[in-house]
Amino acid sequence: YYYAPTVLSEVPLSTAIMNEEPFGPVALVNSFRTEEEMIAEANRLPYGLAAYSWTNDAARQKRLAREVETGMFCINTTVLGGPDAPFGGVKWSGHGSENGPEGVMSCMVVKAVHEGDA
Repeated sequence: YYYAPTVLSEVPLSTAIMNEEPFGPVALVNSFRTEEEMIAEANRLPYGLAAYSWTNDAARQKRLAREVETGMFCINTTVLGGPDAPFGGVKWSGHGSENGPEGVMSCMVVKAVHEGDA
């Protein structure tokens, strides 16, 4: 799918966009009764590239960053970092990281060498 910059709100769970990983400038904004319901919905799909949260509650910020299953999590911003920050998803959104020390490590080949007495 291609989306022009779009904001969709109160999107039913049965729609395709709520069950796939959309690529493009589209924001899905749905309301939830509880934080637990919101976290369960965020983690429901097998995708986990990035998530975004806007809240001034520091405890909630930490909880969401810890419990939402994504490779990247933004709080009160849409900026995901720079060349020194790891970039990558989890689940079907990718394995491993690009950028940062984690990205460099993913390009390295580690070899174990064991040497006995001759």
